[in-house]
Amino acid sequence: MTPPETFDTSNPVLLDPKNDFVFKKLFASSPELLANLINAVRPNARPVTVIEVLNPNITPEDLAGKFIVLDILAEDDQGLRYNIEMQVRRHKAYSARSIYYLAHTLIGQLGGGQNYLQLKGVIGIHLLDYDLFKAPRQDKQAVWCFEMRDHLQPDVKLGDELQLIIIEMRKADRLKLASPALADLLTFFEHWKEDSIMNQMTSIPIQQAMAQLKALSADAATRQTAWNRERALISEITERLAEREEGKLETQITMLHKLLAKRFGHLPEDTLERINRASPEQLEYWILAVIDAPSLAAVFVEY
Repeated sequence: MTPPETFDTSNPVLLDPKNDFVFKKLFASSPELLANLINAVRPNARPVTVIEVLNPNITPEDLAGKFIVLDILAEDDQGLRYNIEMQVRRHKAYSARSIYYLAHTLIGQLGGGQNYLQLKGVIGIHLLDYDLFKAPRQDKQAVWCFEMRDHLQPDVKLGDELQLIIIEMRKADRLKLASPALADLLTFFEHWKEDSIMNQMTSIPIQQAMAQLKALSADAATRQTAWNRERALISEITERLAEREEGKLETQITMLHKLLAKRFGHLPEDTLERINRASPEQLEYWILAVIDAPSLAAVFVEY
C-alpha cells in the first residue's frame, strides 16, 4: 500500500479492501453489503435480509494489537450470529484459534438465568487470501463448510449451533470455483486495482462496494489508519521471520557443537567463538564437513 503522504486527494489511490481495518470499515458500516457477502458465501441458505453489526466500532486497542484480527460480529433477523474475518496471512494454530472464537461467540449469547434452548446458531465466515488446504485431493476445492457431523455417517449432523465456512479466495478466483455472486465478490477482493476488470462488473453490490471503497480512500484519517495497520502487520511478519531465523541459527550452532564434540572431543574456546559468530551458510557447510573431515582444523579449512 502506498504511504498516505503520497496520496493525491483529488484522485486517491484505492485502499486494499483485504486490509482488515479497511474490510471492517467497509462492511460493518453497510448492513446491505454485509448481507450480500453472507448470502454470496451461503447461496443455499435462507437469504439474509436484515443484519445488525454488534461490534461496529474499532478501538485504539484493536489497532495497537499486531496479532489481533479485526472481525465483524453480526446478527440477522432470526437471531443467527455471524463472525466474519478477513485474513491475509496464516496464523499459528489456525484451527484451534478459529474454533475457540466461534465457541466463544456461541456461549456469549447466554447470560445469568438463561437456558441452552435460547442459543442461536453461530456461523463463522473466514475469507483467506492464501491457500490453506494444499493436499492433492484438496487442490480443486476452495469453499469449505465445517459442521458437527458423525465420522462414519457424515449425513448425520448433531445440530446447527456451529458452522465454519472457509473461502480460499485466491484458489477460488484462480480456478473459477465460486458461485456467481461469490465470484463477483472475489473479483472485488482480488482485482480491485485492475480498472479493466472492475469497469466490466455489472453487479450492483460490487459497484456499491467500489463506490464506498473510493470514499474511504479519499478520507485522510482512514488512509492514515489503514497505513498504520498495514505497517503493524508487516512488523508482525518481520518479527516472526526473524524469530524463525534466530531459532534456526541456534539449532545449527547446537547441532555443530554436538557433532564436533562427538568426533573430536573438547572444543577450544576460539573454535566456539568462531562458530557463534558464523552465518547460517557457514554453519551448514561445517555441519556437512564434519562427516568426512580427518581433524577439527580440516572442518574449517575451506570456509
